Amino acid sequence: MKIRLMAGVVALGLAVAGCGGGARVDTGATATAAAQPSGSGSAAPAGTVNIAINPWVGYEATAAVIAHLLTNELGYTVQKKELKEEVAWAGFETGEVDVIVENWGHDDLKKKYFEEKKVALSAGSTGNKGIIGWYVPQWMADKYPDITDYKNLNKYADLFKTSESGGKGQLLDGDPSYVTNDEALVKNLKLDFKVVTGGSEAALLESAVQAQEQQKPLLFYFWTPHWLFDKVKLARVNLPPYTAGCDADPKKVACDYGELDLDKIVSKKFADTGGKAYELVKNFSWTNEDQNAVANDIQNNGMSAEDAAKKWVEANQAKWQAWLPR
Repeated sequence: MKIRLMAGVVALGLAVAGCGGGARVDTGATATAAAQPSGSGSAAPAGTVNIAINPWVGYEATAAVIAHLLTNELGYTVQKKELKEEVAWAGFETGEVDVIVENWGHDDLKKKYFEEKKVALSAGSTGNKGIIGWYVPQWMADKYPDITDYKNLNKYADLFKTSESGGKGQLLDGDPSYVTNDEALVKNLKLDFKVVTGGSEAALLESAVQAQEQQKPLLFYFWTPHWLFDKVKLARVNLPPYTAGCDADPKKVACDYGELDLDKIVSKKFADTGGKAYELVKNFSWTNEDQNAVANDIQNNGMSAEDAAKKWVEANQAKWQAWLPR
């Protein structure tokens, strides 16, 4: 999932161009990573794996590590295809996509492509725990201690007004393709706020950095795992607690987001015929800290996705060797 930079971001070194996140996704565009095998486990060319790249840098970090191992340890060519979430799922039916490396729920798409079309299936957990929520900069929580209770948000709505929020407080969302219940939450919790779509992960990052550096009020949608929490102090707003089934009806949602066990989705054809590549994808599992380390190198340390993945692979040999096919 998930955002989905300029003056305020430069201070953190958030290099968008050529890095990933929502800033450079062009739905349907295709990028090729056809590195020749060079690792100790190199093999003869073994085929092509098509990996969808969804528009947030954590996803790109996971994809980069998997692609590095596929090319350098197993001898595959990897095609990286920059696609937003729902478009990527459609690729299972057309044959354009073999793997989505990080899925944030999407029970509706699982029903469609698992049960109805029977062209995709889960390849197990990524090991990452995904949590979506609403956040304000920590300075606001320090100045207004009760602002992290959703019941008090209307009292502070004027602080969050913008030119785009139509006289109401602004709740900033990211890419329109992201998993979100925010429109329903604002309505059902009777909040004097308007959901404004920033359009990308980059827009959320820029706003979060500016909110801290310039002491600007901000209420925004965000998620973990994400390296931003190591750079900017944020406070989560407490919505009504999540309980199983409270989000079953998208129009009636009035509870917080639940924790998601993020999983990998593959085409049925890839599962049946992908051989060692499928085994590697299925075996892949790492932590939020692992993902954040690679994502931070991509977004903040000026490294390409490939170089960041190589750095992590060289430092974590015991972890990834356990993923290789036996």
